[in-house]
Amino acid sequence: MEKQKELTGKDQWLVFKRLLLYLIPHKKMLSIAMLLLILTVLGDVLGPLIIKTFIDGYLTPGNFPTGPVTGLALGYLFIQVSNVIISYFQLLKFQEAALKIIQQMRIDVFTKVQSLGMRYFDRTPAGGIVSRVTNDTEAIKEMFVTVLIGFIQSIFLIIGVYIAMFFLNLRLALITLILLPILFWIMYIYRKYSSIFYQDLRERLGQLNAKISESVQGMGMIQAFSQEGRMQDEFNEINEKHWNAGKRNIKIDGLLLRPAIDLVYTLALIMLLSYFGITSFNSTIEVGVIYAFVTYIDRFFEPINQVMQRLSIFQQAIVAASRVFDLLDETDEAPAQKEAAADITEGRIELRNVSFSYDGKAEVLKNISFTAEPGQTVALVGHTGSGKSSIINLLMRFYEFEKGDILIDGVNVKDYRSSELRKKMGLVLQDPFLFYGTIESNIRLYNPEMPFSEIRAAAEFVQADKFIAQLPDGYDHKVTERGSTFSSGQRQLLAFARTMAADPKILVLDEATANIDTETEVAIQTSLERMRKGRTTIAIAHRLSTIQDAELILVLHQGEIVERGTHQQLLAARGLYHKMYLLQNGIVENVGN
Repeated sequence: MEKQKELTGKDQWLVFKRLLLYLIPHKKMLSIAMLLLILTVLGDVLGPLIIKTFIDGYLTPGNFPTGPVTGLALGYLFIQVSNVIISYFQLLKFQEAALKIIQQMRIDVFTKVQSLGMRYFDRTPAGGIVSRVTNDTEAIKEMFVTVLIGFIQSIFLIIGVYIAMFFLNLRLALITLILLPILFWIMYIYRKYSSIFYQDLRERLGQLNAKISESVQGMGMIQAFSQEGRMQDEFNEINEKHWNAGKRNIKIDGLLLRPAIDLVYTLALIMLLSYFGITSFNSTIEVGVIYAFVTYIDRFFEPINQVMQRLSIFQQAIVAASRVFDLLDETDEAPAQKEAAADITEGRIELRNVSFSYDGKAEVLKNISFTAEPGQTVALVGHTGSGKSSIINLLMRFYEFEKGDILIDGVNVKDYRSSELRKKMGLVLQDPFLFYGTIESNIRLYNPEMPFSEIRAAAEFVQADKFIAQLPDGYDHKVTERGSTFSSGQRQLLAFARTMAADPKILVLDEATANIDTETEVAIQTSLERMRKGRTTIAIAHRLSTIQDAELILVLHQGEIVERGTHQQLLAARGLYHKMYLLQNGIVENVGN
């Protein structure tokens, strides 16, 4: 997995500021919540003052006039009840805003993932991407829901407490300010080291997700080759590293969070009681003032404790947000189109001196040139790694290329609208992907404008209707994830039907019959011939018998076209194609001729 750079203090600040930008659309709701928060803080500050007034004004002298005492009691009760009600609506507003922010962030991240190019997915494990969309955004949600609200509330409460302390005793309030540098130093040390540990923890979590995703997707191969033990060992190794990273976080949390703050709190109480004890030798100390100060000190350190406890969540959220923003800032997007107004009408394909490299170093295609006339079938054959799939990847605009030109109807493929390319080009892969849903939804691909008659016609066209009719629910039959309950041949037939339902002008077949049994292959050969009629077809062929009628066969070797011609012409040339043909037909003794 790609290692993420260490976050500096400046990096964390920039990430935090970027997170705050998500608050702007909800400023009205947050303003209401902030006003309610100020009212609750005001209630928390006034409560001890009312008790102080009662103690020094009435309890100590032993004077209990009914009117004033009742007024104080009712005022105190009103403040407490109001605080409960206001706190409910304040938290409701804050959390509603926080949930809307995370909802939007997940939409942004998922939308970004949909726009990324294949290069990004080639180098990034699927589990790592899933971790950023789910786990990392969940960590950010916790920051908005608990940390940000808690920070704001704590700041207001600390300010309110200090104002009240200055009002009660200026000198003692100034003395307590000595504690602030100690608290800031503890926060600084915690932030500095916890960011490193939490970053490591998030990366280990991403690796765990990647390994789980790989195991689930490849479960068939794992069990077939008895790899359960190896996968368990690899998972245990990653899990152990995740546990070690978590243990480091627990250690720093256990040292610098509540224990350190409680120590400073104890120091503050010693200072407070020492001050009152020394002062009592020279003057009378009001009990109510002592009560108020002790209460304020407690209410001062409680939000500090909460802030420190939430710093843990905050650090996790900052690290998670940096990973999410890295994804949002990813520049390796799908190739951009100029969105010109041109339409594909004939389907003539021409490649001119196209060269391509996946990594910018080793070229997998070298000066590829050929033309597929409208209605023609051009077959690409060659050994594994010869560049067949790369040609299709460039034609379908999965990857950007810099050298050469690819033209469709004389227009550069880069100049077409994305919608036009996808509408007029149909792709059938060797291992077709089926979505969770029904057979009908997989053929129509959730196009509400496609009538059911076209869906049925497409299935009949590729002879998929025979096995669909035998299913209990027919076209409403449930399709599980990746269509795992269907055979390879059935999945491929559904992929053919899906492509035909879209009625493309250009047909791209990537070894589309490789996973189909011989009986099924024979059954759909007629359908394939009908599919190719009137359509320009680019077909990667594994079985040479399936492309013998192609108007042009291109033989690729190490990224170059080494032979071209019809089936008979290539056999007569007795080159690489001739050797491949003999091998596939079991005439091994003639291969060396």
